[in-house]
Amino acid sequence: MPVTILCPRLRCRTLLRVPDDVRGKRVRCAQCGLAFFVPKSPTQVVPPKKPAESADKQKLGQAG
Repeated sequence: MPVTILCPRLRCRTLLRVPDDVRGKRVRCAQCGLAFFVPKSPTQVVPPKKPAESADKQKLGQAG
């Protein structure tokens, strides 16, 4: 599956589609010519759990 990335040059920001096998390798933007590395794996942002909410739920469960 192709990887969709943005050119990191702020004045360019072209949307690039590159093959999946170039992850971790250097590619060149077709628009501005900047060479940069494609990340090895997609970054996954996991929202942190709020410990205060889980503690409040436990307190409510114990009180009832």
